[in-house]
Amino acid sequence: MLGSIYIGLSGMQAYSQGMKTISNNVANLDTLGYKASTLSFSDVFSDPNGSLGYTDSQSGGSNGAGVRYNKETIDFTPGTLQQTGGALDLAIDGNGFLVVQDEHGDTFYAKTGQFSVDSKGYVVDQAGSRLMTLGASNQPEVVNVTNQKTFAPVATKTITFAQNLSSSATTGDVPNIRVYDSNGVAHTWDVSLAKDTTGTSTGTSVNWTATIKDETGATLGTGTVTFTGGVAAAGSSITINATPTGADAMSVALDFSSATSFSAGTTNTLQASKVDGNAVGTLSSVTVNSQGQVVLNYSNSQTTIVGSVALATFQDQQQLVRVGNGLFRNAPKNAVHYATSGTEGTGSLQTGQVEASNVNLTAEFGNLILIQRGFDASSQVVSATNDMIQQLFGMRGHG
Repeated sequence: MLGSIYIGLSGMQAYSQGMKTISNNVANLDTLGYKASTLSFSDVFSDPNGSLGYTDSQSGGSNGAGVRYNKETIDFTPGTLQQTGGALDLAIDGNGFLVVQDEHGDTFYAKTGQFSVDSKGYVVDQAGSRLMTLGASNQPEVVNVTNQKTFAPVATKTITFAQNLSSSATTGDVPNIRVYDSNGVAHTWDVSLAKDTTGTSTGTSVNWTATIKDETGATLGTGTVTFTGGVAAAGSSITINATPTGADAMSVALDFSSATSFSAGTTNTLQASKVDGNAVGTLSSVTVNSQGQVVLNYSNSQTTIVGSVALATFQDQQQLVRVGNGLFRNAPKNAVHYATSGTEGTGSLQTGQVEASNVNLTAEFGNLILIQRGFDASSQVVSATNDMIQQLFGMRGHG
């Protein structure tokens, strides 16, 4: 009879554990990236012979010994992706986990995260875990931008011209072309073109003399551009050599090969369509692009790609262990594979979005009712058994 009390107690203990799981799921209804735990129970049999269970030869039934609460399984069903607009808010549409590292060098995994750049140059989430990219050896590496907060100046080497220089006109100008010296200092060049009317133009070939001046009005050089049939002749380029004060000597190619010269009145649309080189830039923001690459954006409009965000997939997701703050730790013998967004079975990394909790509140409330009823029934078994024992003790002295 005492065994019935222990069986009832096993039920109360198991349902108490189930209530704890439901409470944790419901409490994390709005926790980003939270994965709900799934309830399960199993029966327990007492067998002195050591087998899983045995049949009572007299009653034909099994000798039950209660219930146990099984190890929780994690429901990795995706949560809803929510738009946030944050430049470093990351979520995964599909399979995979973000890879992060704490300050001690331990690696963890997360389904979503809201990241920013900390004072030490690391890209970290709200708990301080550092985002990792996939390195050359296909292993995760921590992102740090400390040594990339400036973009070095680059001297201009090529100015590319496009659009049309009217063949009906005799002059044309492309003013205010910004070029950069080796120190990143900007200079303004003006290009003036004059049609050659001295007789050197023959047939459909028309020559134009280009004169290049700097912001002081000093002439830096001249050259000839030839249009044949209205199209710039092959190799139509002028090289200008200049030495700005305090900077290295410059050699700049003015490329007219994409320009044309058709009859179009006296209005010229010729322009410098592309000028390379840049001033010194300071880091203005860190973003992740649609390909899942970490991009550094500078004040001089230049960008640098640091690397692709590392995503992890596992042989068995159920071997992952929660450690809090939306992070998981991998079991020692559980194989992990690293890849980038949208490759090798991984999902697509989404920027400006986070993944919501996957807790199903309807299902949790349904389980809550069942747990409550189970606990109540188990407690009634304990109470009824106790009453029977009391009645047995009351039989003393009666015969």
